[in-house]
Amino acid sequence: MLGVLQSYIAVRGTVSLADLAQHFRMDPLALRPMLDRLTRKGRIRRLPCPDRCSGCQCCAESQLEYYEWVAVPVP
Repeated sequence: MLGVLQSYIAVRGTVSLADLAQHFRMDPLALRPMLDRLTRKGRIRRLPCPDRCSGCQCCAESQLEYYEWVAVPVP
């Protein structure tokens, strides 16, 4: 599963946690440990959370949580 998740992010470049949850039909809480592992390995990075428009509380946090693929250097 980790490899499939990694490939999905690599192809898209930047994805939200909400997009990942919808695509893989998984709860965002179940995806976070895998995303954390890919982050520790240096494969992806979590982007800073964008500001909510005028203090709005309508968007779910998972819609604002983005991850970006980091090119893996060839040894």
